[in-house]
Amino acid sequence: MSEPIATVRPEPVEGQQSDSVPHLSFDKLRTNGNQIIRDGAIVRDEWTLIAATHAEPLPAGRVIVPLARWLAERDALTARITEQNQPLGVWLDGHEDPAKLADAIHRFAVIAVNFPKFADGRGYSIATLLRSRYGFKGELRAIGDVLRDQLFYMKRVGFNAFAVRADKDIHDAVKALKDFSEVYQGSVNQPLPLFKRKRVPEIA
Repeated sequence: MSEPIATVRPEPVEGQQSDSVPHLSFDKLRTNGNQIIRDGAIVRDEWTLIAATHAEPLPAGRVIVPLARWLAERDALTARITEQNQPLGVWLDGHEDPAKLADAIHRFAVIAVNFPKFADGRGYSIATLLRSRYGFKGELRAIGDVLRDQLFYMKRVGFNAFAVRADKDIHDAVKALKDFSEVYQGSVNQPLPLFKRKRVPEIA
């Protein structure tokens, strides 16, 4: 992943004071040593994350643009995919509605969801909607304040890629995906609850 292009400043949630919204620099959104976790393995990140404040022309290659830019430049970005054969990704903040991607969901190679802080759970709901309601089959990536303790639960709601916060040990974090060998409740990555997967033996 390239060097930071700008600073991401999440838009305020309706009814929330703007100065209370956490401001994340690309030091947190930037991938960990140009590496991410994808499908349980540590791999090189070949994508460039574009900041919400970046107004200049996009660089060549694989880019992940903010939702607002996709909505504002949809025709040009669609041509980038279909005519220039350049894969495109889009990223959302926790307050943004994934329904705005529904009619173009098949066009994106990557959808990333920003977690502005560890305790913000809105990204889990967005991931569930993207997988279950809108049928997104591509890479679903968690970005932002992504820490080891979240990874197993992020995987449960459909994330298969994780940009671990740059100051954390990605080699330790990947181990979290195997913290538990079994789960009781159904979720996106395992729809059936345990009692339906393991039948109680009948008594003769």
